[in-house]
Amino acid sequence: MLYYSTNGSSALADFKQATMLGQPPDGGLYFPERIPVVPHEVIRNLAAYEPADLAFQVIAPYVGDAIPEKELRQIVAETVNFPFPLVPITDNIHALELYHGPTLAFKDVGARFMSRCLSYFIRDSGKKITVLVATSGDTGSAVANGFYGVAGVEVVILYPSGKVSPVQELQLTTYGGNITALEIDGSFDDCQRLVKQAFRDEALRSHCALTSANSINVARWLPQQFYYFFALRAWANIDQPPVIAVPSGNFGNLCAGLIAHLSGLPVAHFVAACNANDVVTAYLNGEGYHPKAPVVTISNAMDVADPSNFVRMLELFQKDIHAMQAKVSGYTIGEDETKQAIGEVYVTTGYLMDPHGAVAYAGLRRYRDVHGEQPGILLETAAPIKFADVVEPVIGKRLPMPGSLAELYGRQKQSVELANDYAVLKEFLLKS
Repeated sequence: MLYYSTNGSSALADFKQATMLGQPPDGGLYFPERIPVVPHEVIRNLAAYEPADLAFQVIAPYVGDAIPEKELRQIVAETVNFPFPLVPITDNIHALELYHGPTLAFKDVGARFMSRCLSYFIRDSGKKITVLVATSGDTGSAVANGFYGVAGVEVVILYPSGKVSPVQELQLTTYGGNITALEIDGSFDDCQRLVKQAFRDEALRSHCALTSANSINVARWLPQQFYYFFALRAWANIDQPPVIAVPSGNFGNLCAGLIAHLSGLPVAHFVAACNANDVVTAYLNGEGYHPKAPVVTISNAMDVADPSNFVRMLELFQKDIHAMQAKVSGYTIGEDETKQAIGEVYVTTGYLMDPHGAVAYAGLRRYRDVHGEQPGILLETAAPIKFADVVEPVIGKRLPMPGSLAELYGRQKQSVELANDYAVLKEFLLKS
């Protein structure tokens, strides 16, 4: 499998090169030359496969011969060695819980897969590599956990000061060792812009080997397909495929779902559920694509005003908005509607959603209001306890604190405050 740049002027790369570089030199994103088709007999018999075997079937064509089968199977097994339950909320709405990994968020899968691939690629090279990543919350904690202690890898995480939840901040700032957290005076989009600028800086890249662990990196992005295959593996009737609602920020997760669908996975429709940061919703509604200043919300992992993976969405549909609209509907969900969804679902069903899952639920409900009571799945991307400051006042109860999080509060925060200025970041990286 080879990957080309969405900007069209960088050389083709195999999976190893694309992973190691993170982003093509021309500033685009790597995209597979072709979308592999999952064998029909696999699709018809999803429940017969163990999760690790199914995930291997999905990812192997994208890796090609960059990693031998035995090692790739081990990487995949370690990536998905926790549950992904499909939990009924109502008779025809289910939640796919993606937060049972070590940092209680869906990004554990991509971070664990990429860290293990990168470790394989550099283990005999004697070289060091710097993973540079921007986070709106959960990416940083998942990357810190996935890469902590990996020999030959230094991780630098940029996060927006005051714009992640307290738990998220502790998860990404308390590791130390080979993990450095940079607290940026700005938004997530500012952090993402600084990271992309670093990748375009030839002088910096000649000084240190950089790669990214955001979903711009194919090794972080492509494993997110697993969620959708796991959802259909647990689905009662594959001949009645569900509508899947995805809480969407940087759009890597939704793009992974779309590529899984184009590989052969039956999905009736996708709902891109956004908060106030809704430039893609506007595009899907025929208003054009116009990035705007980011808005801080209670679903902070989605506070992305100019999502990187939108270019991959365009690539998937060959820039045909009508083809995209036939598969994806976008909805903007406000703060009050998000809280109302959390409260109503909890009172009527006993199921507790975090703010991101609540945005997906509300988006799915909007779609069903127009298109009828089709069966649906929402992606529940983070444990509610990570957003206790939002959830607890809505339901009027204190949430039990898992031991893994309680332990964090005994750790010392370690972060470096930096100005929202590329020259300052570059100087820091050159001295590191």
